[in-house]
Amino acid sequence: MNLAIDIGNTLVKLAIFDQDQLLESSSSSSENVLTHVNALIEAYPKLSNGIISSTAQVPKDLKNKLTSQLNLVEFTHESKVNFKNNYTTPETLGLDRIALVVAASEIYPNANVLVIDAGTCITYDFLDKTNTYQGGAISPGLQMRFKAMHTFTEKLPLITKSCQNTYFIGKSTHEAMRIGVFKSVCYEIDGYIEDYLADYEDLTVVLTGGDYYLLSASIKNSIFATSNFLLKGLNKILQLNSN
Repeated sequence: MNLAIDIGNTLVKLAIFDQDQLLESSSSSSENVLTHVNALIEAYPKLSNGIISSTAQVPKDLKNKLTSQLNLVEFTHESKVNFKNNYTTPETLGLDRIALVVAASEIYPNANVLVIDAGTCITYDFLDKTNTYQGGAISPGLQMRFKAMHTFTEKLPLITKSCQNTYFIGKSTHEAMRIGVFKSVCYEIDGYIEDYLADYEDLTVVLTGGDYYLLSASIKNSIFATSNFLLKGLNKILQLNSN
């Protein structure tokens, strides 16, 4: 059995796999992740392998625990992957984005796939039908846009993201800010999809990430919405790099 851990900017996501089968997924705060990992190791005594993807340095106590209990695969830019990388600066490509492309290659072979990860940032990653990663785009996520309006103005409040109705006229400053951020992200996502569809009619679009559930119902184009896409990519990377 495999343990995949994705340490993001906001939450830590964890998943247990038996080969390719996802048995359990959960999330934790960074402060409680070691306790969470201990509980998973106790609950699944057959766990033998682990892998971590992190946007920052992996906490030392967590790495020590996993190294002592599991065959921990170190995920780096040198790790084996299942696609050809056409990015001109592969050493700067985020490990989370690499894992998303690995999942796309595994789940949608020989297809043109656009993976949209709506998290702290929104990333767009394109894998073509020749199994070649061509690159993508990065833009601010929902909460980052709210924080930017509050930080760079004197009077706009700091508000949190939430589900938004489809109406486009705000009757208060809070409503105007929510609608402005939410609609701009939805228009952005639909605009990117339309750009790709202009060149790739047989496009498969995957929406994932922490905010996918807020956005999926408001995207006009056809998409596959999923919460565990990156974790599935990590599991595949673990399989490719395990001894």
